[in-house]
Amino acid sequence: MPSVVFYFKVHQPRRLRHYTVFDIGENKNYFDEEKNFFYLERIVKKCYLPTLNIMLDLIKKTKNRFKFSLGITGILLENLKKHFPEIIKLLQKLAQTGCVEFIGENYYHSLSCLYSLKEFKEQVTKHRKLIKNLFNQEPLVFANTELIYFDDLAPIVKSLGFQAILTEGVPWILSWRSPAFLYEDPEKNIILLLRHFKLSDDVSFRFSAKWWEEWPLTADKFASWLNSFNGNGEVINLFMDFETFGEHQWSETGIFEFLKSLPFEVLKFKDLEFSLPSEVIKKYPVRDIFSSKTPLTWADTERDLTAWLGNEMQKECIEILYSLENQIPFHLKEIWRNFQTADHFYYMCTKWFADGDVHKYFSPYETPYDAYLNFRNVLEDLKLRINESNVKIYFRS
Repeated sequence: MPSVVFYFKVHQPRRLRHYTVFDIGENKNYFDEEKNFFYLERIVKKCYLPTLNIMLDLIKKTKNRFKFSLGITGILLENLKKHFPEIIKLLQKLAQTGCVEFIGENYYHSLSCLYSLKEFKEQVTKHRKLIKNLFNQEPLVFANTELIYFDDLAPIVKSLGFQAILTEGVPWILSWRSPAFLYEDPEKNIILLLRHFKLSDDVSFRFSAKWWEEWPLTADKFASWLNSFNGNGEVINLFMDFETFGEHQWSETGIFEFLKSLPFEVLKFKDLEFSLPSEVIKKYPVRDIFSSKTPLTWADTERDLTAWLGNEMQKECIEILYSLENQIPFHLKEIWRNFQTADHFYYMCTKWFADGDVHKYFSPYETPYDAYLNFRNVLEDLKLRINESNVKIYFRS
């Protein structure tokens, strides 16, 4: 009996305000709170509120047979608590059903696993405490920023108390093998759940694409594709952005009707069920090794880091940022951590062609170069403030 495993990534960054060279040393307000509220309010209305209500209703109507997992970053939970506590209450209702699993995440949606393992561990631990506090769950399964995974990360994640990691089922690593089974790292530290990228992207990217030969995608059609894994797979991992519903795929596309119908169409097949990530790692055996010495992600056609670290602007900014780690005073640490959010580097991406359209869509800047200049300016001001703080500490001592 194959298990359908849904994981939805839920994240919104703290966007930076327009910050010029003339602001350096003069303005300590780095974040555009008005713009951040505008985007969050829009997404709450278009996506979070309707989708979470639909999902709660589906759990009730299927008598708890519909299950899914959520990976919500700490910085988004902070903003929801501040501006939209009704969403937190709705998430708590979902948690109480026992049908929703909260996945461990990187609190700041950062790339810290590549630059500072100390910082990475602190951010993951901070997120875990927040999930326990808000939803009374202790995550057993971890999903890194952008599903970043590499072999050396497995023992570190295990040491933090996790039993499994979600990552991309990269086809050239799998070769002839299917992502529809459980894998583990070469040293057998941790279980790996691999995203079925084609089926996931059929919903998140191609649902409203009229050029697609399978358009329109109906719930019964999709359920039949899932059922085809019966006898040829054990876990069908559908990982996607939560904003797929109502934001990336607008209500007018029929995405909400698709969501409302899908669980019932899936459950018509006696050999299909919905399961949580923590359930499938207990239910099924590990079938093989999945190994990547270099970091992989779920992004773009390359499944690598080039969306965030593919050009010199991105590398320069992130290297300067992490070089400040040992100098950062306590009162500036939260700002420094918010600067680590991967979105800031994503906005600097210069990959065009097929992938570039996607990067351009998600950026609040006119060009990647504008994103770079803006980030460099706030970095320069942060460096000034760090130096001033350290000078004051020196003279007091």
